[in-house]
Amino acid sequence: MIDVNIKNFETEVIAASMDIPVLVDFWSPRSGQCKTLSPILETLEADYGGRFKLVKINSDEEAQLAGAFGIKSIPTCILLMNGQPVDGFTGAIPEDKLRAFLDKHVPSEDELMAEAEAAEAGALVESGDPQAALAKLADALTTNPANDDVRYDYTKLLIGLGGFEEAHAALTPVLSQIPKQLRFEALAQWMAALEFVHQDDRGNWPLEQFDAAIAVNKRDFDTRYAKARCLFAEGQLPAALDELLEIIMRDKKWNDEAARKTFVAILELMTPPKPKASPESHGKTAGGIELAGKAAMTEDPQSALVSSYRRKLSMMLN
Repeated sequence: MIDVNIKNFETEVIAASMDIPVLVDFWSPRSGQCKTLSPILETLEADYGGRFKLVKINSDEEAQLAGAFGIKSIPTCILLMNGQPVDGFTGAIPEDKLRAFLDKHVPSEDELMAEAEAAEAGALVESGDPQAALAKLADALTTNPANDDVRYDYTKLLIGLGGFEEAHAALTPVLSQIPKQLRFEALAQWMAALEFVHQDDRGNWPLEQFDAAIAVNKRDFDTRYAKARCLFAEGQLPAALDELLEIIMRDKKWNDEAARKTFVAILELMTPPKPKASPESHGKTAGGIELAGKAAMTEDPQSALVSSYRRKLSMMLN
């Protein structure tokens, strides 16, 4: 438990919540309910073994912070994650309800273990040991099969290493969900392109052979699509998108919208992961307190490329 004031609020609450859920207890020494709630919260922080951080703010002494969060009654607890309030409650609620409240948001021990193994796997990939990374991710997924982030990393690495049979098995449970997650559909499209190259004779065609066939008939969509899949499999993603646009421009409904679906899948794989939100990106903290400066919002080249192709697709479909 940490006492927080306006001076250490950014560090102990906002910055800390980027890595761990932070429960902010607004209290007052004048409140009997606060005296009841406080020891329960401190016991729970110890019981949860560092899976959330408890901070206390004396609302009598820190009126600016209390006002920024709109505190109207004491005690009030607000949970922050990634710099933003996500949930809260007022009053001295009993321990069982406090546990239920925390369990909605605080990662379990298994989830934390899986996340740690996934982070280790990422480091192994970077160091050039993908097989060891694959084993780490497999262990993490076994520990927590519901962790879709681990499943995604595991399946993506499997596909990259040519483990199509295992990748199909890993994708089956998530592709049966409704609605489907686009990132897993994108992996399925990538694997389909790789399998096409291995199984279809056209997987060995040079690009010039595709171009010659298309020159004879620009509406030979089957050949265009085969070329796009080969480019996709080879990692020539902008070139694959250009070929798919040629199909969409001429017949957006062709083959159950296969070109559009593959186009969207490639864009999903090209899209850089979103960075964690930071209070500086908005110029305010989660509580709405103004910061000294605002970070310039710039689009990196990869994101700009993805945006340009999204606009092209939109123009073709509208």
